[in-house]
Amino acid sequence: MADTDPEALEKQIERTRAELAVTVDAIVDRVSPKRVAERGVAKVKANAEQLLTAARDMVGGSAYPARYAEPGAPGEGEAWQEEHPAASLAPILIGVGAVVVLGAAIALWRRRRR
Repeated sequence: MADTDPEALEKQIERTRAELAVTVDAIVDRVSPKRVAERGVAKVKANAEQLLTAARDMVGGSAYPARYAEPGAPGEGEAWQEEHPAASLAPILIGVGAVVVLGAAIALWRRRRR
């Protein structure tokens, strides 16, 4: 059945207390405002990096494979654009977005002047 030896019970209690202390310390560290903020900042940075990488790829930064981007090659980049037709839309979409933002800024500015 159960150990009724007082020394064995005391050792088990001490072991349980030590494990509980480690667990509580880990929980306190995990929910501390400083750690939560650090994790939030890290997540925002990671998302921003992914967004920038995607934008660069979309505009044509690193999206052009080396075989299509040889300088001076006839039809440079044409094969890539045939495989990825959305790439030719990227500059147009960026321009449209800029016009929309500018229009909204002008509308807000006029509304505030009244």
